[in-house]
Amino acid sequence: MKDFYISECTRHENKIITSNFVVVSKQIKPKKTGEPYLALTLGDRSGQLEAKMWDNVEEVLTAFEQDDFLKIKGLVNKYKNRFQLTIHKLRKLGDSEIEFADYLPKTTRDIDELWQSLTDFVSSFQNSHLQALVRAFMSDPEIAAAYRNAPAAKTLHHAYIGGLLDHVVSLFRSCDLICRNYSQVNRDLLLTGVFLHDIGKIHELVYNRSFSYSTRGQLLGHMVIELEMLQAKLALVPGFPNELKTLLEHLIISHHGEYEFGSPKLPMFPEALLLHYMDDLDSKMEAMRAHFEREADLESPWTSYNASLGRPLLNSAKFLAAKPPPAPGNSPSQPEPEDDAESVAESHEKTPILPGLKS
Repeated sequence: MKDFYISECTRHENKIITSNFVVVSKQIKPKKTGEPYLALTLGDRSGQLEAKMWDNVEEVLTAFEQDDFLKIKGLVNKYKNRFQLTIHKLRKLGDSEIEFADYLPKTTRDIDELWQSLTDFVSSFQNSHLQALVRAFMSDPEIAAAYRNAPAAKTLHHAYIGGLLDHVVSLFRSCDLICRNYSQVNRDLLLTGVFLHDIGKIHELVYNRSFSYSTRGQLLGHMVIELEMLQAKLALVPGFPNELKTLLEHLIISHHGEYEFGSPKLPMFPEALLLHYMDDLDSKMEAMRAHFEREADLESPWTSYNASLGRPLLNSAKFLAAKPPPAPGNSPSQPEPEDDAESVAESHEKTPILPGLKS
């Protein structure tokens, strides 16, 4: 087990730590003098941390690469209100020195229970074509194993092993409820869109040592991959209606909701619109939850700036639980001043007179 996790930076601010990390990214940059320095992003199962090495860099420039594991000694400090690590020494670790569970965050929920919840929802479908399609995906051993383990994103939300399944089951529950309020929504179509909307992440993301993008994921993105996967499974469902196929394709390519967020099309029917907003809501709620968890040790109910949401956050539960300070002058040990003529006169006598003014 590691002695220090990135989530513990608050308790180790301005202290020297020695711990193991995975290299999420590695850059060699020039100082103003022209000499090189190292700019790293380090990771463990609790988060990521920016790190800089300024001295004796030439000795280690070629000693490691991205996705390698390092033992590092350095100073935890803050720069521009964000924690960083100033590296003093480092060395590459061998596989025998690594406990892989220390580096990739994992859902705290039971994977088997989540998968069973998904299975139960699909069993409740009324549309036999959509039910057969989803079951074709779930019965594929390679897809099922990846779906149970993949993260839902690299960093923004549900960025942990099992995150995709966790995210989809959460969406199934929310969408199942909201369908009861909108009678015009086709529940089976919406839930099938939920199941498919991020399934391409199982090929887009690589998550053996750290979370990163595969070459195919970088070049195509998960939506294009999902369209390919959909075509392959539709061939296993005889008589699947073309109109339903078109709607599923639109659900996939419109779920990001806005052109600026990489959506080729805007949502154009009720289920597509709901999928976008429910996906966005679930993602943001998880981003908030994770941020509060990372900064649970802070006394203030206000968090640091959250880059994905573009704002600092208020932990409302911590804010409401805090004891308000006593109002000035209302302390039990300080009696209320008497509002009588004598006290008013005494107060007037002690009031300084500004130069040039007469009382």
